[in-house]
Amino acid sequence: MMSLPVQEVADRARAYCEALHWSDETVFEDMCHENFLMTYVGEDNQGRFIDKRAFVGRVAARDAFAGEPSYHIETVDVAGHGIAHVKLWVDMPPRRFEDYLGFFHVGGEWKLITKLFRVASGPALEG
Repeated sequence: MMSLPVQEVADRARAYCEALHWSDETVFEDMCHENFLMTYVGEDNQGRFIDKRAFVGRVAARDAFAGEPSYHIETVDVAGHGIAHVKLWVDMPPRRFEDYLGFFHVGGEWKLITKLFRVASGPALEG
């Protein structure tokens, strides 16, 4: 049986994956902290950094994927009473992404503060 904080973070991770699949930007408006930052390495081996507004805009700008969401939450690690790390993969055809999500507990809820990802298969996402 999972502890309550682990269950809460796992629930947020599931909501994250499903919102990506359905292109539901409203989930990210609520889930992401105002200082959220998404980070990845582009094909030119340079770091890319995307803030909350740009991330939510990307989600809103695309159509939902067909079928049911495809994802797997590999690990949920909650440290103390305030920080958590989630490793998962999520399919966004034709790509599978491996995401490392950082959450922290603030104002009585778990907020997504960081997303570090890599393309596990398929062409890299640029732009």
